[in-house]
Amino acid sequence: MDILGATLRIYVDDLDKAIPFYEGLAGGEALRFERGGVHVAAVGCFLLMSGPESQLEVLRKVTATIAVTDVEETHRVLGSLGADIIAGPVATPVGRNLIARHPDGAIYEYVDRQQK
Repeated sequence: MDILGATLRIYVDDLDKAIPFYEGLAGGEALRFERGGVHVAAVGCFLLMSGPESQLEVLRKVTATIAVTDVEETHRVLGSLGADIIAGPVATPVGRNLIARHPDGAIYEYVDRQQK
């Protein structure tokens, strides 16, 4: 399992207003999508999210998003190390993800860019 990097999760009231700042900061364009009523913009290492508080409350429990080469392999490694897989692996607009609770209680999202 190779960890490629981490994404900072940022919750904003107005996604359209926040995007230009983060595009300027990261030097790239936002990739926008919606999932479960939450509007998301991925800009460099930032993941901006806006939506109903009931949905954001759940997302705030995730400490960080970690990019990996292969979510299926990550699933096996996490399980062998005693992590609790809460959700996934499932397909997303840009690859696959899973949510895992580490033995210390921290919750992380793991993502890859593979389409399977």
